[in-house]
Amino acid sequence: MRVLACMMGNEESEAGALPSQDLVDAMGRFNEELVKDGVLLAADGLTPTSAGAKVKWTGSGPTIVDGPFTEAKEVVAGFWIVEVSSLAEAEERFKRCPCGDGAEIQLRPIQEPEEFAAALAEQSRSRAE
Repeated sequence: MRVLACMMGNEESEAGALPSQDLVDAMGRFNEELVKDGVLLAADGLTPTSAGAKVKWTGSGPTIVDGPFTEAKEVVAGFWIVEVSSLAEAEERFKRCPCGDGAEIQLRPIQEPEEFAAALAEQSRSRAE
């Protein structure tokens, strides 16, 4: 199973503050462990929302909304995509992430194409009945 691990933002990350060298080094070691174990598929940090935009759909179609976005605690500051055997494995791995006090990582299983196809097929069967 693939899992997206989202490092949630905060006021510091939204201000563009860089982490300490100690934290960068510790995170590098954590990422190296994921690589060594063969589970890391992708990982990157993201710029503050002030450098981004949203595409928002309403009844009149898409609209572009420039950043920054108001709730720093609800934005993603970085991410990993890992291939693991279960959500429990992802939980165990990311409990060891050197994040610092107050940090939050969301773990979200990625819906695989075959799961999506199965869900669509079930919806079609339900409608037919």
